[in-house]
Amino acid sequence: MTTTAARVRPLQADDRARWDELWAGYLKFYQQTLPPSTTDLTWRRLMEGRELWGFAGLDDSGRMVGFVHYHFHLSTWSPVGYCYLEDLFVDPQGRGRHVGRSLIEAVYKAADERGSTRVYWHTENTNARAQILYNQIGTLTPFLQFRRPA
Repeated sequence: MTTTAARVRPLQADDRARWDELWAGYLKFYQQTLPPSTTDLTWRRLMEGRELWGFAGLDDSGRMVGFVHYHFHLSTWSPVGYCYLEDLFVDPQGRGRHVGRSLIEAVYKAADERGSTRVYWHTENTNARAQILYNQIGTLTPFLQFRRPA
């Protein structure tokens, strides 16, 4: 199957209003709420590009229809560390147009440029639609995630 890549570029300061809309959709999908101060801090970190990075996925008209956020961290198993793809969201109207795939591939490229030996992410086990793409572009691992109780 041949796929056509969607246009992807780094997030820019003038993306904030549209990013806010998409971010709200992402949080709604995962049934989460965050204080505005956390959203503002996330945006500042994305714009600083020192700890957190992001790309915008664009439709054919150049409108932002998705985003991805990622960061790098050290690993005891690798001298150059890993890349964690933390957030990925595509507006429902933009799905099925290779935006998600193109955003992930942009993170792969950024990780390669930095020399990271791994790019990884997770999703809810009920997110069947995303898993169709993830099974094409990634490898499912046998690991489970555990957290400290709240």
